[in-house]
Amino acid sequence: MKICVFGAGAIGGYMGAKLAEAGADVSLVARGPHLKAMRENGLKLIEDGSETIVQVTASENPADLGPQDYVIVTLKAHSVPPVVDKMQPLIGENTTIVSGVNGVPWWYFHKSGGEHEGTRLQTVDPGDKQWNGFGPDRVLGCVVYPAAEVIEPGIVKHIEGNRFSLGEPDGSKSERATALSKALTAAGLKAPVRPKIRDEIWVKLWGNLSFNPISALTHATLDVLCNDAGTRAVARNMMLEAQTIAEKLGVKFPIDVDRRIEGGAEVGAHRTSMLQDLDTGRPMEIDALVASVQELGRIIDTPTPTIDTVLALVQLRAKVAGLY
Repeated sequence: MKICVFGAGAIGGYMGAKLAEAGADVSLVARGPHLKAMRENGLKLIEDGSETIVQVTASENPADLGPQDYVIVTLKAHSVPPVVDKMQPLIGENTTIVSGVNGVPWWYFHKSGGEHEGTRLQTVDPGDKQWNGFGPDRVLGCVVYPAAEVIEPGIVKHIEGNRFSLGEPDGSKSERATALSKALTAAGLKAPVRPKIRDEIWVKLWGNLSFNPISALTHATLDVLCNDAGTRAVARNMMLEAQTIAEKLGVKFPIDVDRRIEGGAEVGAHRTSMLQDLDTGRPMEIDALVASVQELGRIIDTPTPTIDTVLALVQLRAKVAGLY
C-alpha cells in the first residue's frame, strides 16, 4: 500500500512520521526549509516527551513519487484548488483521495441523496477544480482531530489527539476505508470508519465556524471568548444558524450548542488557527469555515444573519491585512 501525505506540515508531518515509524510505504509532499530539513536530517517527531527521528521519502514534486493507493490531503482548504493539476502524477486508476481538510468539504453533496445530490460548492471549490480534477468518486472523507505544530523546519511537535475519523460519502464501510483504517491503526493512530461522516464534520465545524472568526476579530483566546457574555452570545447564534442548516440536510448533533461552547472554554487559553494565521501573515481559512456555511444556507433558503455579519467583518479584516 503506497500512501502519500500531500501537505506535510504539522498534521501531515505528524501522520507521516507515525506511518513511517510503523514501516508503511509513505511519502511526503512538502516545500521550503521544512522539506530541506527532512531530506537532510529526517523528520523528527516530539511526542509525549520523547523524540523520534524517521527517514522519510519527501519531495516538492509529485512526479518524483508516482501513482499512489492513497493521497491524504492535509493542506488548508484554500490551498488545494491551485495544486490539483500538480497532484495529477500521484493519481492512478484506483487512487483514493483522502480529504483531511477543515470546513465544509467540496464533495459534501456527492452521494448525499435528496434534491441537492451533486450540488457543487463554489466557496470551497471555485470553478469545480477539485470536482473535475480529482473526481468525487475517489474521495474518502476524513475528520482530523490531532493538534500539532512545526516548531522548526523538520521538527513536528504533537500536542494532543490522535484520531482521524474516516467515512465514505455514501456511508458504506468500504474495503478502501477499512484498509486505510488498519494502516493508520498499525501506526498507533485512531482511525474509526464512520457511517455518518458528515455528522462529525459538522460537530468540528460548529466550533471552527464561530470561534475562529471571533478570535481573529477580537484577538481573544478560546477561554475568554467562550466566557465573555457578548462574544459567547454571538458564537451561540452562529452555531444555532448552522445547526438549522445542518439538520435540514439530515445531520444529527450528538451534543447541544451550550455543551459545545463549554467544550471550547475547557480548551483554555488557546489561540485559534485563524488568529494564528492573522498574527503570522498567512492566508486565513475563511471560505471553508464560514463562507461555506453561508453558501449552504442560501442553497436551502435558510437565513444566516449572524454568520453574514461576522463573515463580512472577518473578510474585511483579512483583506486589510492582505490575507484574503
